[in-house]
Amino acid sequence: MNKNVQERKYVGIDNDINGGMTDTGKVIRDAWVFEIIPETETCEGWLSTAIQELWDKTSKEWEKYGFLISNLPEDKKQRFQRIQSAAIKRAKAEGWDPEKDIENDSP
Repeated sequence: MNKNVQERKYVGIDNDINGGMTDTGKVIRDAWVFEIIPETETCEGWLSTAIQELWDKTSKEWEKYGFLISNLPEDKKQRFQRIQSAAIKRAKAEGWDPEKDIENDSP
């Protein structure tokens, strides 16, 4: 890497756009579900390489369950539901509109 180019740092899930409803936010929430990082870890200040490593670890965990919530053990399934419900509630309170994401995905 060029020494003059600084690697970007993540703002943290609490400071992310759309109330954290981003790809990086999803990776962090999934890492909480699988207890790769504690739920108190927002990843603020993490370099993009560390976020990529976290994505790799969470992906390997999801692979064990066929990438399906229904295949998760009950404790992880409950943790997933709790974390996602709280994230959706928080994001909506910050103005996130899931319908806009659907509209933006339309051709």
